[in-house]
Amino acid sequence: MAGKFPRVFTFFIMLFIGLNLTGCGDDRPEQIAKYQQLTTQRLAQLKSGLESGQLRNATLLKQYSELLTRQSPDLAPLISELALDATTLGPMYQSLLRRNADLANAANFIDLDQQLAEAENVYQATDTSLYNDMLSDPVNVVADLSKGKLARVNSISREAAALANGSEDFGPGSQLVGNPSYGSWQSNSSGTSFWAWYGMYAMFSNVFQRPIRYDNWSSRRGYSYYNDVGRYRYTSPQQATSQAKTYEQTKKSFASQGKKFDSPYAKPRTGSTSLSRQSASAPKASSTTRTASSKFRSNYSKTSSFRNSSSRTTRGISRGK
Repeated sequence: MAGKFPRVFTFFIMLFIGLNLTGCGDDRPEQIAKYQQLTTQRLAQLKSGLESGQLRNATLLKQYSELLTRQSPDLAPLISELALDATTLGPMYQSLLRRNADLANAANFIDLDQQLAEAENVYQATDTSLYNDMLSDPVNVVADLSKGKLARVNSISREAAALANGSEDFGPGSQLVGNPSYGSWQSNSSGTSFWAWYGMYAMFSNVFQRPIRYDNWSSRRGYSYYNDVGRYRYTSPQQATSQAKTYEQTKKSFASQGKKFDSPYAKPRTGSTSLSRQSASAPKASSTTRTASSKFRSNYSKTSSFRNSSSRTTRGISRGK
């Protein structure tokens, strides 16, 4: 009997530990799957809103594009490309579709923390209010291309923004520089990084008249919604890693010359007006810098539980809002 007691005692100890481990199981995969499900619903809701004209800035982008095409027929191909953002064919909507699909494969992320954070961010990025605010950038690009004939939205004037931030006027379209939906930072043979537009957006090169160098843009850039408000939500982990790599390379190059180089997001720019409550409470753009080894959570997870956010979203969708 004396020999059996330790074995029985050990059995119950192991059983207790096992039950506790089971009760404390990792629920992150379940949360990721739930966020993906809710994001799929939001994407459908966003698609409906774009197609039915419920997003004010999408409607303005269509109207502005039609007006500017008549005013400047030579810009028609570029304007037509910008107008795609008022539809589900635009690069921003398509990026959200891809990011939501990528969540199904854990191999796309360095760990579960990064995967969950991305799930939360894509979920937030598909909020119609945030997305409507994000559309202010292409709307304002078209407004600037009109040479003042069309008014900017959610932003102070081009001249006022330059004065407030001490920024350089890189020309119409500069709001899109740095946004991975429209181009990327590339390095030439000398190691200098410059902005390379995708596809038809390369027509902006004729507007800018000279390449935009990363080092100059970083210290002299003006305000844009993406770079100063929406970057946290509208950047995938892979895109953020690429941005961080460009920054580190430039910083290292400057250091070799005995110079200091600050991140383009170290100093916030002012210029936003009439943004939604969701945008006003968004994390700072500087917090988006993520390296391949970083672990991060969105600010949303710090302010409310997943369960509460899920139930509110489900109720909102069921009401059709």
